[in-house]
Amino acid sequence: MTATEFNQQLVGLEKNLTRFAYSLTANYDDACDLVQETFLKALTHREQFADQSNIQAWTFTILKNIFINNYRRKMKQNTTYDNTKDLYFLNKAGESSASKPDSGILLKEINKKVESLEDGFRIPFKMYTSGYKYKEIGEAMNLNIGTVKSRIFFSRKKLMNALDENKP
Repeated sequence: MTATEFNQQLVGLEKNLTRFAYSLTANYDDACDLVQETFLKALTHREQFADQSNIQAWTFTILKNIFINNYRRKMKQNTTYDNTKDLYFLNKAGESSASKPDSGILLKEINKKVESLEDGFRIPFKMYTSGYKYKEIGEAMNLNIGTVKSRIFFSRKKLMNALDENKP
């Protein structure tokens, strides 16, 4: 395939690539940047494209890999390392929900709703929120892991419904 044919096929994919990029980023400007970066990488590495392969699949894979790499890079940048003595920044109290006036009432209300659950739901839920693993809860209560997971799930559902009913 000549360079001109390659470029024409690549430009023909722009609309589909933009649609796919938008589905990944949910932002039109970011999607356009992602497509532009994909074109750059495809043109830079054109010699790696095998003539008999599917150019659309090749470019979509490039786009997806660029998106994944950018996402991972962004997550790494958001990671904070505290090198201060005594981990000052990690232990620094930010604004917490406990400092709000109505937080005590809400917590009491939640605890009351949790206590109103049946034993079969309350005990696994409280164990899970205390830090027990599904396997540990299952062994302690002589239940399958699937049963433990479903009971915790349904406990959450019941609590959300009960707390929604109390909203003004």
